[in-house]
Amino acid sequence: MYLEAAKKQEIFEKYGKSNTDTGSSESQIALFSYRISHLTEHMKLNRKDYSTERALTTLVAKRRRLLNYLKNNDIERYRAIVKTLGLRR
Repeated sequence: MYLEAAKKQEIFEKYGKSNTDTGSSESQIALFSYRISHLTEHMKLNRKDYSTERALTTLVAKRRRLLNYLKNNDIERYRAIVKTLGLRR
């Protein structure tokens, strides 16, 4: 599998409050961004893989909803996560 438990812990530690902070918006957005980048690379090689395309679309929508939630509730945290992840927004 492409996403090991150690890699998840690293993402949560870097973007969350601690390595066990799996529920904060920032850590979830960072995890979704990692998965989106992985699936994007897969889609570049396998253009007709429609199940992966649907999963990618679903992940992008989930990340978008979390970003909208964060923007509406705490604009400073939103700006910080967008800047650190380098998202276009």
